[in-house]
Amino acid sequence: MPTTKQLLSSAEVARFTAHGFLRLDGVVPREMNEEALGVFTAGALPSVPYGTPVPVAFPEGSFARRLLELPAVAGALESLVGPDPAVDHHFVHTRPPHEGSAQPLHADALIDVRADAFDVQLMYYPQEVTAAMGGTLVVPGSHLRRTNESDTGRYQNLRGQTRLTCAAGTVLLLHHGIWHGGRRNDSDTVRHMYKIRFNPTVPQVRLWDTRDAGSPAVREELRRTFPWYEQATARLEIHNRIMLWRALSADPGFDIDHWATRITNRPAAPASPASQRSSA
Repeated sequence: MPTTKQLLSSAEVARFTAHGFLRLDGVVPREMNEEALGVFTAGALPSVPYGTPVPVAFPEGSFARRLLELPAVAGALESLVGPDPAVDHHFVHTRPPHEGSAQPLHADALIDVRADAFDVQLMYYPQEVTAAMGGTLVVPGSHLRRTNESDTGRYQNLRGQTRLTCAAGTVLLLHHGIWHGGRRNDSDTVRHMYKIRFNPTVPQVRLWDTRDAGSPAVREELRRTFPWYEQATARLEIHNRIMLWRALSADPGFDIDHWATRITNRPAAPASPASQRSSA
């Protein structure tokens, strides 16, 4: 198995910026998935206080530490949240068979007005997740629509939402503001999902492989719209992405169709003749 971290490309980070999540299909090997089911069933994960550094939260050799050290996972996390993040919390979500209820649509945050930082939530699925097992529902492009926790719970279905089905060993990395919810499990199988939320400890600026920073694919990703967007407010969503991308890329002049430039344009007033004479 390769051991070198696999940093994300600029296009991949732009895709995360637009969608609010990144999917790593089947990146955890079979033997770890089998081990995970035993660990989760036994309730063997340690309690981790808020803000604990990863090496302290998950000692070397522990299951969680080995999960985070997988090259694809380590590289993607470093690209988004930086090296040495702190653990906000972790939890195993277990859905029993035929449970008969689903989790309301929600975001895992209070109203968060940060335009230049975000937490990353890792969701790991040790089993194949079928449609009958429910999976995690995600609303692409919802992460920058400011909302307060479960305020979206009254919405039942939105056009373009995705309900996860995946191979065993799949990992999702989500912006903390994404609208999501666990669907009900209608299968005969217990479903497990392990979540870890990470807080950045460094500025989230150009942490990825930036060799393709000038690629047209970056703008293509950031322009993307989703079926649930209203026609007018879709532009606001893209504006929010522009502001986030300016911060992430350290490019204060980045724009798409001049949308951010227009609304920040403040020409300086010309100096008056009197002030010109007094300064002569």
